[in-house]
Amino acid sequence: MSDTRRTGTVTDFDFVVGLGHLSTVDGETRLFHCVEIADGTRDIAVGSRVSFLPVTRFGHLEAADLRVV
Repeated sequence: MSDTRRTGTVTDFDFVVGLGHLSTVDGETRLFHCVEIADGTRDIAVGSRVSFLPVTRFGHLEAADLRVV
C-alpha cells in the first residue's frame, strides 16, 4: 500500500454488491469495496470527490481508505 493519498471521483457504486469504481485525475480507474469507505457508512454517492490510498490487490488497481473531500 502506498502512503501517498490521491484524489478521484466516484463513477459508479452498487450498494447491494458493495463495489464501485472511481476515476483519478490521471485517467486511471480504481475499484473499491464498501468496507474501504472511511466514515463507516458503506455507502457513497456517485460523483463524490474522494481522496484515497492506491493499492494493488490480486493484480488489480484498487482504492483504499476513501474519504470524501
